[in-house]
Amino acid sequence: MYSKCFFLLLLFFFFRNLFVPYHAVIGLNGTIESPGFPHGYPNYANCTWLIITGERNRIQLTFVTLALEEDFDIVSVYDGQPSPGNLKMRLSGFMLPSPIVSSGSILALWFTTDFAVSAQGFKAVYEVLPSHTCGTPGLIPNGVIHGSRYNMGDKIRYSCESGFVLEGHSILTCIVSPGSGAQWDFPSPFCRAEGACGGTLRGTAGSITSPGYPAEYENNLDCTWSILAEPGDTIALVFNDFLLEDRYDFLEISGTEAPSIW
Repeated sequence: MYSKCFFLLLLFFFFRNLFVPYHAVIGLNGTIESPGFPHGYPNYANCTWLIITGERNRIQLTFVTLALEEDFDIVSVYDGQPSPGNLKMRLSGFMLPSPIVSSGSILALWFTTDFAVSAQGFKAVYEVLPSHTCGTPGLIPNGVIHGSRYNMGDKIRYSCESGFVLEGHSILTCIVSPGSGAQWDFPSPFCRAEGACGGTLRGTAGSITSPGYPAEYENNLDCTWSILAEPGDTIALVFNDFLLEDRYDFLEISGTEAPSIW
């Protein structure tokens, strides 16, 4: 009896997702909002948007508001048709991601919610990009972007507001990317408060440095970084430089089969 009910439940969710109608979005730019935004989305929402542009163009999607029940209400972004192999990013909670750029002429969003607890929802704006432009890399919290040209060969520079220190590459260059037009050569940096270190990192690539690098780090530091990837993905951590005071300063890496101490 229980196995039969479980099988029927699986069939329900399979066909529920299989036949979800989608809303086609066509135009050089526009806005996508969750149902009921900004007054709260309904339970059991199941919405799909398909952004379509001309061949050889790409699509940049920028979230301006994100407020979802953490881990239970999710907006998934797909680089192409909404199929598992095209999943680019899953968003939940309140942290805004950097602008998302498709590799082709289709970008899809799939929004699902559970049976209880709602929030404000999300609002995103999209813009069609010619193949020769990278699109804006986006603002960073407590940071300033210098430069307003985003075509191949152009450079932009980031700096931080007073009281904050830049982590990552301050200068990004729009370069040619084989098969997908133009893209920035490095991910956007972030600004951390002076005297603070650590944080939560998302995205497909990034960099972590000890406070003050390449200058010497301070005494009595205690920093923790969390790197979050999509379900099913793995994380590769590659050290380009490593020099600590032997036996007194150490770096512990967890998340592997057994924690390692360097």
